[in-house]
Amino acid sequence: MNNTFLAIDIGSSAVTAVIAKHDLDNNINILGTGIQKSNGINKGLIINIEEASKAIKDAVSVAKRSTTEMIDTTVVSISGSYSKSIRSSGSVNVPNGLITETEINQVMQMALYNATIVPEYEVVHVVPIFFKVDDSVEVDNPLNMNGSRLEVSVYIVTAKRTALTNIKSALKISGIEIVKFVLDSYASALAVLDEQQRKFGAIVINLGSTTTEFVYYKGNSIIFNGFIPVGSNHITNDLSVMLHTPPTAAEKIKLEYGSLTRNYSPNNELGVTKVKIPRIGDEESISEVALDYIQTIIHARVEEVLVLVKNKLKKSGLLDNTGSGIVITGGMSYLDGIKKLTEKIFDGIPISISNPKNIKNGFMSFDEANMATIVGLLFYALGTNRSYQLDSSKKLIKPLRKDRVVEPKISVTNTMASEKPTMEMNMNNKEHIQIKDNGAILTPLIKDKKKGVSKFWSKVSEWF
Repeated sequence: MNNTFLAIDIGSSAVTAVIAKHDLDNNINILGTGIQKSNGINKGLIINIEEASKAIKDAVSVAKRSTTEMIDTTVVSISGSYSKSIRSSGSVNVPNGLITETEINQVMQMALYNATIVPEYEVVHVVPIFFKVDDSVEVDNPLNMNGSRLEVSVYIVTAKRTALTNIKSALKISGIEIVKFVLDSYASALAVLDEQQRKFGAIVINLGSTTTEFVYYKGNSIIFNGFIPVGSNHITNDLSVMLHTPPTAAEKIKLEYGSLTRNYSPNNELGVTKVKIPRIGDEESISEVALDYIQTIIHARVEEVLVLVKNKLKKSGLLDNTGSGIVITGGMSYLDGIKKLTEKIFDGIPISISNPKNIKNGFMSFDEANMATIVGLLFYALGTNRSYQLDSSKKLIKPLRKDRVVEPKISVTNTMASEKPTMEMNMNNKEHIQIKDNGAILTPLIKDKKKGVSKFWSKVSEWF
C-alpha cells in the first residue's frame, strides 16, 4: 500500500493540491495544502496549457513547502465534460473453486475487453455494479467465496484522450509523470454520502463555478453520471449582461443579494427594494435596479440548470429509484433558497444539502461544499468506501479492509497555514470585490412603489 499521495483538483475556479499520508491502521495525516486561482481552464477543459501548468505548479509547490515526504501516488480529478460512460459484463471460470483477487482481476479485465470503447477515448474507471457467483444473488465482494464461475456487471467511465493528454502535459511541468485520474462527480459522491445513502442509492449534484456534474451512486458503484456546462459563474454573467453592469459588480450583487426566496417586493420586511449599480463602460454612471428583478434573473438561470439535470436523470430511467434522494453540494449550494427550488423541481424526491466529511487539519477547512472533489480524491486514494475496481491504468485496486476502522482517523503533523486563496471560493464567502471607489455603488435604497419586474419577465425568459 502506498503511504504518501498527492491529490489535485483541477477546477475552473481554483486548483487545489493536498499532500497526505496514511498507514495500515487507516490513519490519515494532511502534510501540506496549496490552492491557486485557475487560469487556462474553462468548464473543466484546459484551454491554455501554459497558464494551467503554472496554476498547477504553484498549487503543488505551496503544498510541498511544509513536507519533505516523497510522493508515491498522484490522483487527479477530471471533468465529466469530456467523458463517456458505458456498461459491460464479463465472466470467468474459477479453476480451484475459491475466488481470489486473481479471479476478480480476470473477470474485471474480461468485462473491459467485452466493452466497445470509442477509439479516441481512454478508460478512467471500471467499477463493478455487482458480482455473481454461480448464478447466485448479487454480491458486493466475492473474495474468498466458493464457486465455479464468477460474473460481473461493470460501469466503465472513459475520457477523451486529447483532454487527458493535455492534463498530463500540464502536470509534467511540476515533475508529475504518473497519475491516476478520478471522475469529479465520483469523488464528490465519496466525499458527501454517508453509509445509509450509499446503501440505498443517492444522486449527488455538484453545482460548481462553470459546470454542474451529477452522479447516481449506490453501494460502492457509479450507476450513472452526467454533466452540464453551466455553473454559478453563469449567474454572474447573466446579471452583468441583463443589468449592463461590470462582472465585478454583478458578482457582488450575487453574493450580497442573491436569493431565490427572499421577499424583495414593496412593503417587505427588509425595507429594501432597489440597489444602485455602476453601468458597464461608464462606471461613474450609476443606475437603480429593483432587487426582485435581480431575483428573477438568478431564479431563471438556476431553474434552467436543475431542469436540465432532471431531464437527463429522467432519460436515464433512474430518477424514480433514488432510495436516499438527491444530495446537493458545490459552491452554488450556498445560494439562499436552492433547496426549496430543487424540491419544487424534483417533486416528491427528498432533497438535502451536504458538505464533505470534515478532515480537521492545520492548513485549510475541508468541510465546505466547494471542497467536495478534493476530499473525495483523498478518500479515493485512501481506499475508503471503494470496491475492487480497475483504475485509469487498468490495474486492479483494492478496497480498504473491512476489519479496519471505516472512517479515517485524522491527525495533524504540521500546523503551518498554507497561502490563502486570492479569489472567492464559494457562494457564502463575502469577499470584498474591488470596484471603483464610489460610495453610491450597490447602496440599498428605501422601498419604492415601482414594481420594476413584472414587465421584464417575458424578456428574461426569451433571453435564457
